[in-house]
Amino acid sequence: MEQLIDQFGEPKLLMVSGVLVGLLFGSAAYHSRFCLRAATVEVAERTLGPKLAIWLIAFCAGLALVQLSILSGHLDVSTARQLAGTGSLSGAIIGGLMFGVGMILARGCASRLLVLSASGNLRAMVAGLILTLTAQASYRGVLAPAREKLAGLWIIEGGPDRLLIESSTIVGTVTSLALVGAIVYGISRNMRTPELISAALVGAAVFAGWAITYAIASTSFEVVPVQSVTFTGPSADTLMALVNERDLPLSFGLGLVPGVFAGALAMALLKGEAKIQRFEPETPMERYLVGGIFMGFGSMLAGGCAVGAGMSGGAIFALTAWLAVFCMWVGAVATHTLIQIGRGQSSVAA
Repeated sequence: MEQLIDQFGEPKLLMVSGVLVGLLFGSAAYHSRFCLRAATVEVAERTLGPKLAIWLIAFCAGLALVQLSILSGHLDVSTARQLAGTGSLSGAIIGGLMFGVGMILARGCASRLLVLSASGNLRAMVAGLILTLTAQASYRGVLAPAREKLAGLWIIEGGPDRLLIESSTIVGTVTSLALVGAIVYGISRNMRTPELISAALVGAAVFAGWAITYAIASTSFEVVPVQSVTFTGPSADTLMALVNERDLPLSFGLGLVPGVFAGALAMALLKGEAKIQRFEPETPMERYLVGGIFMGFGSMLAGGCAVGAGMSGGAIFALTAWLAVFCMWVGAVATHTLIQIGRGQSSVAA
């Protein structure tokens, strides 16, 4: 690692690492059809099928790999922003609920919209762009005061207070058993071996993000943030850099977003599924626009998207991350249920 840092420098090495992790995540997420929104729909409809299994396998794979690596002494995430910085419990709750609502309206979370955009889905591309612009407005723009006020309602200090459970032999064992249980559940839902593997690779990409950035940070003399896969912040940073900067500031996030896009595009082409998909009468644009706005603001308030908070933050047992992803589930299940009730009442009235 020292030789790589001396040869390329930290920024370039981080960007290349982001591209590689993104390629793995994008190709695996497309092949497995990884999607939190799809999993929540199965729960709302009480079907509990393969889409839930895919999410569980990915989540448990990332959780087990990260925890076993921490336990073995090969990974230290204590300086990660999800643990070291001041957190917001109110932000996790309100932002998580908003993200869950938006996820249902836009038919996908931030990562799913990016993956689908690569295959030619213009609906996902438009919703993703609205999500990114809203996230930037919530971070530094006109919506920032509202985000800061809501986040300030219930603050939690960084450090031990933000750690839900400390890594231990018991935790490592439980997370490993959870992964095995998720795989068994997937098999019981007739998932094929390639789907099982690709779902696990989504979680492996989350682990790879933590492991690679930690390796660079622990070797470098410069301050390098230990981080993993997340989409809202990097997407906003990438868009703003392309708009405002002549020379792109190299970072892990700057490599991650195009890496995911390229990985998903390659897999879509390989499977012969790449095609332009436009808005149709049954897929009204306004739902996608509102969904993108809810997810953009909600993710910045919650401290991350379904992957950034739910998987990357969840894998290191950040309290606010677990609370956020729980509220994402609640918001999504409730929204889908209400939509189905509304459709049922409309059918009866007709």
